[in-house]
Amino acid sequence: MAVSLLGKAGRAPAAHESGFAAHRAGVDRLLASYRAIPREANIRLAKKTSNLFRARAKNPAPGLDVSGLTQVIAVDAQARTADVAGMTTYEDLVAATLPYGLAPLVVPQLKTITLGGAVTGLGIESTSFRNGLPHESVLEIDVLTGAGEIITATPDGEHAELFRGFPNSYGTLGYSTRLKIELEQVRPYVALRHVRFHDLRELEAVMAQIVLDRSYDGEPVDYLDGVVFTADESYLILGRQTDEPGPVSDYTGMDIFYRSIQHDAKQPRRDRLTIHDYLWRWDTDWFWCSRAFGTQNPRIRRFWPRKYRRSSFYWKLIALDHKYDIADKLEARKGNPPRERVVQDIEVPIERTAEFMAWFLAEIPIEPVWLCPLRLRDKGSTTGGRPWPLYPLEPERTYVNVGFWSAVPTTPGAPEGAANRAIERKVSELDGHKSLYSDAYYDKDEFAALYGGDVYPDLKKHYDPDHRLLDLYSKAVQRK
Repeated sequence: MAVSLLGKAGRAPAAHESGFAAHRAGVDRLLASYRAIPREANIRLAKKTSNLFRARAKNPAPGLDVSGLTQVIAVDAQARTADVAGMTTYEDLVAATLPYGLAPLVVPQLKTITLGGAVTGLGIESTSFRNGLPHESVLEIDVLTGAGEIITATPDGEHAELFRGFPNSYGTLGYSTRLKIELEQVRPYVALRHVRFHDLRELEAVMAQIVLDRSYDGEPVDYLDGVVFTADESYLILGRQTDEPGPVSDYTGMDIFYRSIQHDAKQPRRDRLTIHDYLWRWDTDWFWCSRAFGTQNPRIRRFWPRKYRRSSFYWKLIALDHKYDIADKLEARKGNPPRERVVQDIEVPIERTAEFMAWFLAEIPIEPVWLCPLRLRDKGSTTGGRPWPLYPLEPERTYVNVGFWSAVPTTPGAPEGAANRAIERKVSELDGHKSLYSDAYYDKDEFAALYGGDVYPDLKKHYDPDHRLLDLYSKAVQRK
């Protein structure tokens, strides 16, 4: 039975009080570092790592000290909420909540994604078809604005417009210092079914029905995502929470999760994981991207330490490649042109999924591809339409996130980012949207139309009047 960290009559025990005391000390260091930055310099975070794939603007000024904002402040198991510092990773957040039988409503796939990053950017996972996006489970948020003030934003309070505009602002309106979020009860195991499809339109139809019914073939579905290997080999991965004890699989060793999905039989392949291992099933091999480092080769994997089979270590290898152009130099030795990085997550309406995938598989030589359906929790009734203006998905409409992460050969004479530009055009044609964590090539007018152009300037003027922070277009597209 979960035990709340809150004591009787609302009095907080020592652990609760010390969590908030440590957080206040961290906020004090943050504010001191803000005041130390010259007024003519742009504000940035003082952090060496990032889950962004787009280049970051160079800034010689010192950054904000966020070293004291990396902890789970308190968990209230009775209310099913948590107060969390903005730079806390989901790995640490899950470690703090699972002992209570609780988890965040949406847990992004990679351990080092931070809660603040998932909210000011976008996060998604296999609960998004029923729980929406991470920012939809935020109850209140403390933000250090570009003006140097820490304000508390809530859905209906004085700063409701910032609460709504913060998602997808990518630190251009401010940085979260504390977030109060909802949690949901979880069971200790997840029973999996991997359902194969030979036709993408059939997969699209079945996925759409599961989103509405939350069940498949008589069994409830609590988790839903999928993988496309080819036009005639794709899978839906259906998860059901369970208390039933029994053997479980381990994909942190020699076995690889995404390879376990594949099968030829007409009946679904079944599997079981602990809830912990299910939440991090993709992290060990960074979905399938670890193959680029040879980690999936059994002879190499056997001697590759487990502690380095995780996305955070692969990030370090990627950083070395970016610094020294290792991959392009190896391609040049083979007489090949440089490769264009195509690392993107896009959303299209679910009824356009098969159409997008058919185009993508014909035009972009990348496989496998991840699918993850999502549906906003917020119906938009109190906000006059689309509730999150900087990423304006429609309420009560199902979308599918399509994730593809690799590189393709460049064509001599083609414009920079030719493949990414083609993807952007296709996504817009299909009434979709693209996340901004990676390369983007939109012009200013198109970008404004897609990402809250009628709302964002007012938010920027109000919360960053002196432009201490980069604006969204400069940060997401120009990066200079």
